[in-house]
Amino acid sequence: MNQHKPVRVLRLKDMMFKLSIARSTLYDWMSESSPRYDPSFPKRVRLGLKSVGWLESEVDQWILARFNQADTVSA
Repeated sequence: MNQHKPVRVLRLKDMMFKLSIARSTLYDWMSESSPRYDPSFPKRVRLGLKSVGWLESEVDQWILARFNQADTVSA
């Protein structure tokens, strides 16, 4: 049987809650002109003319990669 996790799109408030960050931090991570820019941060997807979201699976992978990166640095 093919079992897969349903695709979930996180909106801005969901991202802020999931990552426990402020809106400004999220935008800093996405902005190439910011000193806090993170090129590995998941790209947003357009949902409509004025709405965007992030795939939860990509956000989860990014979080795990950051934890793995922190583990290798501290080891």
